[in-house]
Amino acid sequence: MKVVVIGGTGLIGSKVVGRLGEHGHEAGAAAPNTGVNTLTGEGLAEVLKGASVVIDVSNSPSFEDEAVMEFFRTSTANLLKAEDEAGVTHHVALSVVGTERLQGSGYFRAKQAQEELIKTSGIPYSIVHATQFFEFVKAIAAAATEGDTVRLAPVKIRPIGSDDVAAAVGRTAVGAPVNGVVEVAGPDEFQLDQLVREGLAAENDPRTVVTDAHAPYFGTELKETTLLPGPDAHIAGTRFVDWLAQRR
Repeated sequence: MKVVVIGGTGLIGSKVVGRLGEHGHEAGAAAPNTGVNTLTGEGLAEVLKGASVVIDVSNSPSFEDEAVMEFFRTSTANLLKAEDEAGVTHHVALSVVGTERLQGSGYFRAKQAQEELIKTSGIPYSIVHATQFFEFVKAIAAAATEGDTVRLAPVKIRPIGSDDVAAAVGRTAVGAPVNGVVEVAGPDEFQLDQLVREGLAAENDPRTVVTDAHAPYFGTELKETTLLPGPDAHIAGTRFVDWLAQRR
């Protein structure tokens, strides 16, 4: 099976390519640095020749509202058009648990637009919704920092390791299209402020995490369960405490 991984040189993409290759699949990374640009369409037709599955784990280089919307709308439309012409039979995209509940954020509005394009494309698809990665804790803190203070809401979250996300994406890609969403989450439930507090402490980061029920999360206020998956989510095995220990 030939699988093309859009964004295949990034954190998740490189892991997906490696895992699929280990299981005997012909998996190739496609990204601007390999000559494939989904925004312009450059290299798409050539890289998709003979591909059965396309996995899109690419991300916008800018999180500014207009730029991120332009990225996901344009790149997804170009990719889906090229897939249709190449006869691709399964489109897999990585998105985020709670995307539909986070529409106060420009980034998540853009991810929702991406998902709608996929659902109406006519190409069999699977969308993998993952909770936030362990590796993303620093970015969450950075977005919520004012001076030396990090303000975060005490809402529930089940973060997941990038290795487990890659495994879920790869597993979904080699299965039959679900024409819907599958969710994956980590094994432990935290409060968001607690998670970031522990993550910063492990890095000896001196910033103070303050609990604030109204603190925005990338521009939108959260309810207690906004970031949690549903009851049918696949629960991965890697715990945050073990991931931190490995990093040390």
